[in-house]
Amino acid sequence: MTELAGKNITVFGLGHFGGGVAVSLWLVQQGAQVTVVDQQTSDHLTDSIAQLQGLNIRFQLGPQTDPRLFSQCDLVVASPAIAPHHELLTCAGQAGVPITTEICLFVQRAPAPIIGITGTKGKSTTTAMLGQMLSQRFTTHIGGNIGKSLLSELPGIKSDDLIILELSSYMLEYLRLLRWSPHIAVLTQLGDDHAYWHGSHDAYVHAKQVIFAFQKPADFAITWGDSASARQLAESSPGKKILFDQTSSQPFHLKILGHHNQLNAQAAFAAARCLGLTWDEAQEGLNQFRGLPHRLEMVHEADGVRWVNDSIATLPQPAILALETFPAGTVIQIVGGSDKKIDLTPLCQALAHRAKAVICIAQIGPALAEMLGVMGAGNKTHQAPDLSAAVALARTLARRGDVVLLSPATASYGQFNNFQERGNTFARLAAST
Repeated sequence: MTELAGKNITVFGLGHFGGGVAVSLWLVQQGAQVTVVDQQTSDHLTDSIAQLQGLNIRFQLGPQTDPRLFSQCDLVVASPAIAPHHELLTCAGQAGVPITTEICLFVQRAPAPIIGITGTKGKSTTTAMLGQMLSQRFTTHIGGNIGKSLLSELPGIKSDDLIILELSSYMLEYLRLLRWSPHIAVLTQLGDDHAYWHGSHDAYVHAKQVIFAFQKPADFAITWGDSASARQLAESSPGKKILFDQTSSQPFHLKILGHHNQLNAQAAFAAARCLGLTWDEAQEGLNQFRGLPHRLEMVHEADGVRWVNDSIATLPQPAILALETFPAGTVIQIVGGSDKKIDLTPLCQALAHRAKAVICIAQIGPALAEMLGVMGAGNKTHQAPDLSAAVALARTLARRGDVVLLSPATASYGQFNNFQERGNTFARLAAST
Protein backbone atom coordinates (compact mmCIF):
# COMPACT_ATOMS: atom_id res chain seq x y z
CA MET A 1 0.00 0.00 0.00
CA THR A 2 2.85 2.35 -0.83
CA GLU A 3 1.27 3.89 -3.92
CA LEU A 4 -0.20 6.71 -1.81
CA ALA A 5 3.09 7.66 -0.13
CA GLY A 6 4.12 11.20 -0.95
CA LYS A 7 0.90 11.93 -2.84
CA ASN A 8 -0.88 15.24 -2.35
CA ILE A 9 -4.44 14.20 -1.40
CA THR A 10 -7.48 16.35 -0.68
CA VAL A 11 -10.10 14.83 1.63
CA PHE A 12 -13.39 16.55 0.88
CA GLY A 13 -15.89 16.31 3.73
CA LEU A 14 -14.80 15.75 7.33
CA GLY A 15 -18.26 15.55 8.86
CA HIS A 16 -19.28 14.04 12.19
CA PHE A 17 -19.80 10.34 11.43
CA GLY A 18 -16.18 9.20 11.44
CA GLY A 19 -15.61 8.41 7.77
CA GLY A 20 -13.68 11.59 7.05
CA VAL A 21 -11.62 11.20 10.20
CA ALA A 22 -10.88 7.53 9.50
CA VAL A 23 -9.76 8.02 5.90
CA SER A 24 -7.63 11.04 6.86
CA LEU A 25 -5.87 9.03 9.58
CA TRP A 26 -5.30 6.13 7.22
CA LEU A 27 -3.94 8.30 4.42
CA VAL A 28 -1.45 9.89 6.79
CA GLN A 29 -0.36 6.40 7.86
CA GLN A 30 0.23 5.58 4.18
CA GLY A 31 2.58 8.55 3.93
CA ALA A 32 0.28 10.89 2.00
CA GLN A 33 0.26 14.67 2.31
CA VAL A 34 -3.33 15.33 3.40
CA THR A 35 -5.46 18.46 3.16
CA VAL A 36 -8.92 18.24 4.73
CA VAL A 37 -11.59 20.48 3.18
CA ASP A 38 -15.04 20.97 4.66
CA GLN A 39 -17.40 23.83 3.92
CA GLN A 40 -18.57 23.90 7.52
CA THR A 41 -16.59 26.12 9.86
CA SER A 42 -14.27 24.78 12.56
CA ASP A 43 -16.71 25.51 15.39
CA HIS A 44 -19.16 23.03 13.80
CA LEU A 45 -16.48 20.33 13.48
CA THR A 46 -14.68 20.45 16.81
CA ASP A 47 -15.33 16.78 17.63
CA SER A 48 -13.83 15.56 14.35
CA ILE A 49 -10.92 18.02 14.31
CA ALA A 50 -9.93 16.93 17.83
CA GLN A 51 -9.41 13.36 16.59
CA LEU A 52 -6.84 14.58 14.06
CA GLN A 53 -4.86 16.81 16.41
CA GLY A 54 -1.10 16.34 16.25
CA LEU A 55 -1.09 14.91 12.73
CA ASN A 56 0.54 16.56 9.75
CA ILE A 57 -2.78 17.55 8.18
CA ARG A 58 -3.67 20.87 6.60
CA PHE A 59 -7.22 22.12 7.09
CA GLN A 60 -9.28 24.47 4.95
CA LEU A 61 -12.66 24.90 6.59
CA GLY A 62 -15.56 27.20 5.81
CA PRO A 63 -17.58 28.13 2.73
CA GLN A 64 -14.70 29.82 0.86
CA THR A 65 -12.66 26.98 -0.68
CA ASP A 66 -9.60 27.40 -2.88
CA PRO A 67 -10.41 25.37 -6.04
CA ARG A 68 -6.69 24.75 -6.55
CA LEU A 69 -6.89 22.22 -3.72
CA PHE A 70 -8.94 20.14 -6.17
CA SER A 71 -7.29 20.97 -9.47
CA GLN A 72 -3.66 20.76 -8.32
CA CYS A 73 -3.62 17.62 -6.18
CA ASP A 74 -2.94 13.97 -7.01
CA LEU A 75 -6.21 12.54 -5.68
CA VAL A 76 -9.51 13.70 -4.16
CA VAL A 77 -11.18 11.50 -1.55
CA ALA A 78 -14.79 12.68 -1.32
CA SER A 79 -17.34 11.98 1.37
CA PRO A 80 -20.11 9.86 -0.18
CA ALA A 81 -22.59 12.44 1.10
CA ILE A 82 -21.20 14.93 -1.45
CA ALA A 83 -22.88 14.54 -4.82
CA PRO A 84 -20.52 13.79 -7.74
CA HIS A 85 -21.77 16.89 -9.58
CA HIS A 86 -20.56 19.26 -6.82
CA GLU A 87 -18.72 22.18 -8.41
CA LEU A 88 -15.43 21.40 -6.60
CA LEU A 89 -15.50 17.77 -7.75
CA THR A 90 -16.29 19.01 -11.25
CA CYS A 91 -13.21 21.22 -10.95
CA ALA A 92 -11.10 18.17 -10.06
CA GLY A 93 -12.55 16.14 -12.92
CA GLN A 94 -11.88 18.88 -15.46
CA ALA A 95 -8.25 19.01 -14.29
CA GLY A 96 -7.90 15.25 -14.72
CA VAL A 97 -7.59 14.59 -10.98
CA PRO A 98 -9.02 11.18 -10.00
CA ILE A 99 -11.83 11.12 -7.44
CA THR A 100 -12.47 8.28 -5.03
CA THR A 101 -14.10 7.59 -1.64
CA GLU A 102 -13.23 5.80 1.57
CA ILE A 103 -15.29 2.77 0.58
CA CYS A 104 -13.62 2.60 -2.85
CA LEU A 105 -10.17 2.69 -1.25
CA PHE A 106 -11.19 -0.18 1.01
CA VAL A 107 -12.81 -2.33 -1.67
CA GLN A 108 -9.74 -2.03 -3.91
CA ARG A 109 -7.58 -3.47 -1.12
CA ALA A 110 -9.92 -5.92 0.65
CA PRO A 111 -8.31 -9.38 0.84
CA ALA A 112 -11.49 -11.34 1.71
CA PRO A 113 -14.88 -11.99 0.08
CA ILE A 114 -17.37 -9.14 0.46
CA ILE A 115 -21.09 -9.32 1.15
CA GLY A 116 -22.81 -6.05 0.25
CA ILE A 117 -26.22 -5.02 1.56
CA THR A 118 -28.29 -2.10 0.33
CA GLY A 119 -31.93 -1.00 0.29
CA THR A 120 -34.09 2.01 0.99
CA LYS A 121 -34.81 0.74 4.50
CA GLY A 122 -33.70 -2.27 6.51
CA LYS A 123 -30.09 -2.39 5.31
CA SER A 124 -28.46 -1.54 8.66
CA THR A 125 -30.47 -4.06 10.66
CA THR A 126 -29.99 -6.73 8.00
CA THR A 127 -26.24 -6.06 8.00
CA ALA A 128 -26.04 -6.36 11.77
CA MET A 129 -28.19 -9.52 11.81
CA LEU A 130 -26.04 -11.14 9.14
CA GLY A 131 -22.92 -10.31 11.13
CA GLN A 132 -24.38 -12.04 14.19
CA MET A 133 -25.34 -15.09 12.13
CA LEU A 134 -22.00 -15.50 10.36
CA SER A 135 -19.99 -14.96 13.53
CA GLN A 136 -21.11 -18.45 14.57
CA ARG A 137 -18.74 -19.89 11.97
CA PHE A 138 -16.54 -17.16 10.48
CA THR A 139 -14.37 -14.23 11.47
CA THR A 140 -16.34 -11.25 10.21
CA HIS A 141 -15.62 -7.57 9.65
CA ILE A 142 -18.62 -5.21 9.45
CA GLY A 143 -18.40 -1.71 8.02
CA GLY A 144 -19.55 0.74 5.40
CA ASN A 145 -22.62 2.88 5.91
CA ILE A 146 -23.35 1.21 9.24
CA GLY A 147 -20.85 3.66 10.65
CA LYS A 148 -17.38 2.14 10.73
CA SER A 149 -14.47 2.42 8.33
CA LEU A 150 -12.52 -0.82 7.92
CA LEU A 151 -9.43 0.78 6.37
CA SER A 152 -7.47 0.60 9.63
CA GLU A 153 -8.35 -3.10 9.97
CA LEU A 154 -6.93 -4.10 6.56
CA PRO A 155 -3.68 -5.56 7.97
CA GLY A 156 -5.66 -7.93 10.20
CA ILE A 157 -8.19 -9.18 7.63
CA LYS A 158 -7.36 -12.69 6.36
CA SER A 159 -8.35 -14.19 3.04
CA ASP A 160 -10.71 -16.70 4.68
CA ASP A 161 -12.51 -14.03 6.72
CA LEU A 162 -15.75 -12.42 5.57
CA ILE A 163 -16.42 -8.72 5.05
CA ILE A 164 -19.97 -7.39 5.39
CA LEU A 165 -20.59 -3.90 4.04
CA GLU A 166 -23.72 -1.82 4.30
CA LEU A 167 -23.72 0.19 1.07
CA SER A 168 -25.74 3.37 0.62
CA SER A 169 -26.85 4.64 -2.76
CA TYR A 170 -24.22 7.38 -2.37
CA MET A 171 -21.47 4.78 -1.92
CA LEU A 172 -22.72 2.68 -4.81
CA GLU A 173 -22.75 5.67 -7.14
CA TYR A 174 -19.03 6.13 -6.56
CA LEU A 175 -18.34 2.36 -6.68
CA ARG A 176 -19.71 2.37 -10.22
CA LEU A 177 -16.38 3.95 -11.26
CA LEU A 178 -14.61 0.75 -10.16
CA ARG A 179 -17.07 -1.47 -12.06
CA TRP A 180 -17.34 -3.49 -8.86
CA SER A 181 -20.12 -5.47 -7.20
CA PRO A 182 -19.84 -7.76 -4.14
CA HIS A 183 -19.66 -11.55 -4.23
CA ILE A 184 -22.99 -11.73 -2.39
CA ALA A 185 -25.32 -8.78 -2.97
CA VAL A 186 -28.51 -8.21 -0.97
CA LEU A 187 -31.22 -5.66 -1.80
CA THR A 188 -33.61 -5.44 1.15
CA GLN A 189 -36.34 -3.10 -0.08
CA LEU A 190 -36.61 -0.41 -2.73
CA GLY A 191 -38.57 2.79 -2.29
CA ASP A 192 -38.31 6.55 -2.73
CA ASP A 193 -35.41 8.39 -1.10
CA HIS A 194 -32.44 10.65 -1.82
CA ALA A 195 -33.78 11.84 -5.18
CA TYR A 196 -32.48 15.31 -4.25
CA TRP A 197 -28.90 13.94 -4.15
CA HIS A 198 -29.09 11.74 -7.24
CA GLY A 199 -31.17 14.16 -9.27
CA SER A 200 -34.20 11.90 -9.77
CA HIS A 201 -35.81 8.70 -8.51
CA ASP A 202 -34.61 6.86 -11.61
CA ALA A 203 -31.03 7.94 -10.89
CA TYR A 204 -31.42 6.70 -7.30
CA VAL A 205 -32.59 3.30 -8.53
CA HIS A 206 -29.76 3.25 -11.08
CA ALA A 207 -27.27 3.72 -8.24
CA LYS A 208 -28.78 0.80 -6.30
CA GLN A 209 -28.33 -1.40 -9.38
CA VAL A 210 -24.54 -1.13 -9.02
CA ILE A 211 -24.70 -3.75 -6.27
CA PHE A 212 -25.68 -6.32 -8.95
CA ALA A 213 -24.43 -4.86 -12.22
CA PHE A 214 -20.81 -6.02 -12.12
CA GLN A 215 -21.23 -9.41 -10.49
CA LYS A 216 -19.82 -12.60 -12.02
CA PRO A 217 -21.60 -15.91 -12.72
CA ALA A 218 -20.30 -17.42 -9.45
CA ASP A 219 -21.83 -14.58 -7.40
CA PHE A 220 -25.24 -14.32 -5.68
CA ALA A 221 -27.93 -11.68 -6.24
CA ILE A 222 -30.46 -11.70 -3.39
CA THR A 223 -33.58 -9.57 -3.33
CA TRP A 224 -37.07 -9.28 -1.89
CA GLY A 225 -39.40 -11.47 -3.92
CA ASP A 226 -42.48 -9.33 -3.28
CA SER A 227 -40.99 -6.30 -5.03
CA ALA A 228 -41.17 -6.33 -8.84
CA SER A 229 -38.78 -3.36 -9.06
CA ALA A 230 -36.22 -5.08 -6.80
CA ARG A 231 -36.45 -8.30 -8.81
CA GLN A 232 -35.92 -6.32 -12.00
CA LEU A 233 -32.72 -4.79 -10.63
CA ALA A 234 -31.37 -8.20 -9.70
CA GLU A 235 -31.91 -9.38 -13.26
CA SER A 236 -28.91 -7.27 -14.29
CA SER A 237 -26.65 -9.68 -12.41
CA PRO A 238 -25.12 -12.66 -14.21
CA GLY A 239 -24.97 -14.41 -10.83
CA LYS A 240 -27.42 -16.78 -9.20
CA LYS A 241 -30.72 -15.06 -8.32
CA ILE A 242 -32.24 -15.76 -4.90
CA LEU A 243 -35.54 -14.37 -3.64
CA PHE A 244 -36.59 -13.99 -0.01
CA ASP A 245 -39.79 -13.00 1.76
CA GLN A 246 -41.34 -13.24 5.22
CA THR A 247 -41.69 -17.03 4.88
CA SER A 248 -38.47 -17.98 3.05
CA SER A 249 -37.55 -20.24 5.95
CA GLN A 250 -38.87 -21.17 9.33
CA PRO A 251 -39.61 -17.93 11.25
CA PHE A 252 -36.83 -16.69 13.49
CA HIS A 253 -37.35 -15.91 17.16
CA LEU A 254 -36.38 -12.26 17.50
CA LYS A 255 -35.70 -10.20 20.60
CA ILE A 256 -36.38 -6.86 18.92
CA LEU A 257 -39.61 -5.01 18.17
CA GLY A 258 -41.18 -4.79 14.74
CA HIS A 259 -42.88 -7.38 12.53
CA HIS A 260 -40.85 -6.10 9.57
CA ASN A 261 -37.67 -7.32 11.26
CA GLN A 262 -38.67 -10.87 10.34
CA LEU A 263 -38.19 -9.80 6.73
CA ASN A 264 -34.77 -8.39 7.60
CA ALA A 265 -33.85 -11.67 9.30
CA GLN A 266 -34.95 -13.67 6.25
CA ALA A 267 -32.85 -11.40 4.01
CA ALA A 268 -29.81 -11.97 6.21
CA PHE A 269 -30.37 -15.72 6.28
CA ALA A 270 -30.67 -15.85 2.48
CA ALA A 271 -27.11 -14.50 2.35
CA ALA A 272 -25.87 -16.70 5.20
CA ARG A 273 -27.28 -19.81 3.53
CA CYS A 274 -25.12 -19.10 0.45
CA LEU A 275 -22.14 -19.67 2.75
CA GLY A 276 -23.48 -22.93 4.17
CA LEU A 277 -24.97 -21.64 7.41
CA THR A 278 -27.85 -23.64 8.86
CA TRP A 279 -31.07 -22.20 10.29
CA ASP A 280 -30.03 -23.28 13.81
CA GLU A 281 -26.69 -21.47 13.50
CA ALA A 282 -28.49 -18.36 12.26
CA GLN A 283 -30.95 -18.49 15.14
CA GLU A 284 -28.11 -18.89 17.62
CA GLY A 285 -26.58 -15.70 16.26
CA LEU A 286 -29.88 -13.83 16.45
CA ASN A 287 -30.26 -14.85 20.08
CA GLN A 288 -27.48 -12.35 20.78
CA PHE A 289 -29.00 -9.54 18.68
CA ARG A 290 -30.64 -6.74 20.64
CA GLY A 291 -31.17 -4.33 17.76
CA LEU A 292 -29.53 -1.09 16.69
CA PRO A 293 -29.96 2.38 18.19
CA HIS A 294 -32.78 4.56 16.85
CA ARG A 295 -34.64 1.58 15.34
CA LEU A 296 -37.68 0.78 17.48
CA GLU A 297 -35.38 1.10 20.46
CA MET A 298 -37.12 1.14 23.83
CA VAL A 299 -35.29 3.90 25.68
CA HIS A 300 -37.43 4.31 28.79
CA GLU A 301 -40.30 2.72 30.68
CA ALA A 302 -42.12 4.20 33.63
CA ASP A 303 -45.61 3.88 35.12
CA GLY A 304 -46.52 1.29 32.50
CA VAL A 305 -45.67 3.60 29.58
CA ARG A 306 -43.01 2.59 27.06
CA TRP A 307 -40.97 5.22 25.22
CA VAL A 308 -39.69 3.99 21.86
CA ASN A 309 -37.09 5.73 19.70
CA ASP A 310 -37.52 5.09 15.98
CA SER A 311 -35.77 8.24 14.79
CA ILE A 312 -34.30 6.30 11.84
CA ALA A 313 -37.77 6.41 10.23
CA THR A 314 -37.18 9.28 7.79
CA LEU A 315 -39.85 8.09 5.31
CA PRO A 316 -43.59 7.46 5.75
CA GLN A 317 -43.52 3.68 5.15
CA PRO A 318 -41.17 2.76 8.02
CA ALA A 319 -43.11 5.12 10.30
CA ILE A 320 -46.28 3.23 9.37
CA LEU A 321 -44.56 -0.10 10.08
CA ALA A 322 -43.46 1.21 13.47
CA LEU A 323 -47.04 2.25 14.28
CA GLU A 324 -48.33 -1.19 13.27
CA THR A 325 -45.89 -2.88 15.66
CA PHE A 326 -48.13 -1.98 18.60
CA PRO A 327 -51.85 -2.57 19.28
CA ALA A 328 -54.21 -0.04 17.74
CA GLY A 329 -55.23 2.73 20.09
CA THR A 330 -52.13 2.53 22.30
CA VAL A 331 -49.62 4.68 20.39
CA ILE A 332 -48.93 8.37 20.88
CA GLN A 333 -46.80 9.05 17.84
CA ILE A 334 -44.54 12.06 17.35
CA VAL A 335 -44.21 12.86 13.64
CA GLY A 336 -42.72 15.64 11.58
CA GLY A 337 -39.47 17.19 10.45
CA SER A 338 -38.28 18.74 7.23
CA ASP A 339 -40.40 18.71 4.09
CA LYS A 340 -39.10 16.04 1.68
CA LYS A 341 -41.87 16.76 -0.85
CA ILE A 342 -43.31 13.25 -0.66
CA ASP A 343 -46.87 11.98 -0.33
CA LEU A 344 -47.92 11.87 3.33
CA THR A 345 -51.45 10.61 2.68
CA PRO A 346 -50.77 6.92 3.54
CA LEU A 347 -49.05 7.97 6.77
CA CYS A 348 -51.96 10.17 7.84
CA GLN A 349 -54.45 7.44 6.97
CA ALA A 350 -52.58 4.98 9.19
CA LEU A 351 -52.29 7.49 12.02
CA ALA A 352 -55.96 8.38 11.81
CA HIS A 353 -56.90 4.70 11.96
CA ARG A 354 -54.48 3.31 14.55
CA ALA A 355 -52.91 5.99 16.75
CA LYS A 356 -54.30 7.02 20.11
CA ALA A 357 -52.85 10.49 19.58
CA VAL A 358 -50.58 12.23 17.09
CA ILE A 359 -48.20 15.07 17.94
CA CYS A 360 -47.06 16.98 14.85
CA ILE A 361 -43.82 18.95 15.00
CA ALA A 362 -41.32 20.94 12.96
CA GLN A 363 -41.60 22.18 9.37
CA ILE A 364 -44.26 19.77 8.11
CA GLY A 365 -46.15 19.64 11.41
CA PRO A 366 -48.91 22.07 10.38
CA ALA A 367 -49.49 20.29 7.05
CA LEU A 368 -49.73 16.91 8.80
CA ALA A 369 -52.17 18.30 11.36
CA GLU A 370 -54.33 19.80 8.62
CA MET A 371 -54.39 16.55 6.67
CA LEU A 372 -55.31 14.56 9.79
CA GLY A 373 -58.10 17.02 10.51
CA VAL A 374 -59.55 16.55 7.03
CA MET A 375 -59.51 12.78 7.67
CA GLY A 376 -61.60 13.24 10.80
CA ALA A 377 -58.74 12.72 13.27
CA GLY A 378 -58.59 16.32 14.48
CA ASN A 379 -59.73 15.35 17.97
CA LYS A 380 -56.57 13.29 18.54
CA THR A 381 -54.17 15.55 16.68
CA HIS A 382 -51.89 17.98 18.50
CA GLN A 383 -49.12 20.35 17.45
CA ALA A 384 -45.91 21.21 19.25
CA PRO A 385 -43.15 23.60 18.20
CA ASP A 386 -40.32 21.16 18.84
CA LEU A 387 -39.40 17.76 20.21
CA SER A 388 -39.04 18.93 23.78
CA ALA A 389 -42.56 20.33 23.81
CA ALA A 390 -43.85 17.18 22.10
CA VAL A 391 -42.37 14.93 24.78
CA ALA A 392 -43.85 17.11 27.53
CA LEU A 393 -47.27 16.93 25.85
CA ALA A 394 -46.98 13.17 25.33
CA ARG A 395 -46.32 12.72 29.03
CA THR A 396 -49.68 14.33 29.85
CA LEU A 397 -51.52 12.13 27.31
CA ALA A 398 -49.96 8.75 28.09
CA ARG A 399 -51.59 6.20 30.38
CA ARG A 400 -50.51 2.77 31.55
CA GLY A 401 -50.21 0.41 28.57
CA ASP A 402 -49.49 3.20 26.09
CA VAL A 403 -46.45 3.66 23.87
CA VAL A 404 -44.90 7.05 23.14
CA LEU A 405 -43.30 6.54 19.74
CA LEU A 406 -40.89 8.87 18.00
CA SER A 407 -41.19 7.71 14.39
CA PRO A 408 -41.19 11.01 12.52
CA ALA A 409 -41.49 9.86 8.88
CA THR A 410 -39.11 12.52 7.60
CA ALA A 411 -35.61 13.92 8.01
CA SER A 412 -34.54 16.00 10.99
CA TYR A 413 -32.81 18.87 9.21
CA GLY A 414 -33.73 22.24 10.66
CA GLN A 415 -33.96 21.24 14.32
CA PHE A 416 -31.27 18.54 14.48
CA ASN A 417 -28.14 17.72 12.49
CA ASN A 418 -29.24 14.12 11.88
CA PHE A 419 -31.54 11.35 13.04
CA GLN A 420 -29.00 10.20 15.66
CA GLU A 421 -29.03 13.56 17.41
CA ARG A 422 -32.83 13.63 17.24
CA GLY A 423 -33.08 10.11 18.71
CA ASN A 424 -30.56 10.80 21.47
CA THR A 425 -32.46 13.95 22.42
CA PHE A 426 -35.73 12.01 22.58
CA ALA A 427 -34.16 9.34 24.79
CA ARG A 428 -32.80 11.99 27.17
CA LEU A 429 -36.12 13.82 27.33
CA ALA A 430 -38.06 10.58 27.85
CA ALA A 431 -35.90 9.57 30.79
CA SER A 432 -36.08 12.99 32.48
CA THR A 433 -38.63 13.49 35.20
